[in-house]
Amino acid sequence: MIHTTEVVEVDDELIAAFDRLTPQLSSSSSAPGADELAAIVSSPATVLYVARDIDTGGIVGTLTLALFRIPTGLRAWIEDVVVDESARGQGVGAALTEIALERARREGAKTVDLTSRPSRETANRLYQRVGFEERKTNVYRYRLDG
Repeated sequence: MIHTTEVVEVDDELIAAFDRLTPQLSSSSSAPGADELAAIVSSPATVLYVARDIDTGGIVGTLTLALFRIPTGLRAWIEDVVVDESARGQGVGAALTEIALERARREGAKTVDLTSRPSRETANRLYQRVGFEERKTNVYRYRLDG
């Protein structure tokens, strides 16, 4: 069983969880430190969720929901979803996604967007199963770091 909660404070357990989970999400990004996590948790534009294994109490997944207002309305975006290898296939990603969708709904967002690399086949199936539809759009990236 999984229990999902919003993170309201940064502690050593959260930092250790990100140290363990971030490499499972990205080979090119380093894990956020205490100050970076505190900035995420305290920002009105982001909501950080964790999933815990009810039996062990340990953090087995995370998700960040970004909420921001633009001229055409409130936007919601799911980012950096990661489930520990040991907990995959147990509904962790679905539980995190559902809590984020509910929050976006309560805040007044009309849609929630996310991206997922095609190689993440299991994640893509999950998002489709939850109700996300693939958008026919171009995603562009401009690198500011060189």
